Amino acid sequence: MSDVKDGLRRNGRRLQQRYSAGNDRPLLAYSVVLGGYTALVGLAGVIGRARGVRLPARFSVQDTVLLGLATHKASRLIAKESVTSPLRAPFTSYEGPTGEAEVKESARGHGIQHSIGELITCPFCLGVWIATALTAGLVFAPKTTRLATTALTAIAVSDLTQLVYDGAKPKDTN
Repeated sequence: MSDVKDGLRRNGRRLQQRYSAGNDRPLLAYSVVLGGYTALVGLAGVIGRARGVRLPARFSVQDTVLLGLATHKASRLIAKESVTSPLRAPFTSYEGPTGEAEVKESARGHGIQHSIGELITCPFCLGVWIATALTAGLVFAPKTTRLATTALTAIAVSDLTQLVYDGAKPKDTN
């Protein structure tokens, strides 16, 4: 059995070296994060099946739009907003402000700490997790999920309105 483990380690190191081109890319930690995502999706499926939850034949256009806008807002809220920086602090380093109430941070550390830092500072990456969770929410708890997605969508529309309003104000010419 130890020969198999040694062979897997050697192959893993070789793959890491070939892939990374000299950069520090935590492939094993990424695999752990992907495994966590897969496990959570699988667990949701098992719980749903045990509870007899039936998947809808389709989602409405309204639900899809709410999911899209809510996913956008939730992913930016978690990945970029100043007020959520305490959630990211164990995994990131502050670099400076980057927009309206947003900050730029970079992942720090090695291994799992670094891969989580990359995940939680990337709204695109978080979007997959959030969309999955909200979509599962529509299946398991549609009323509560619609409440949450409606609130997040309203915040996203409000943010856009604030930015348009700010941009429409006359510029100070002094």
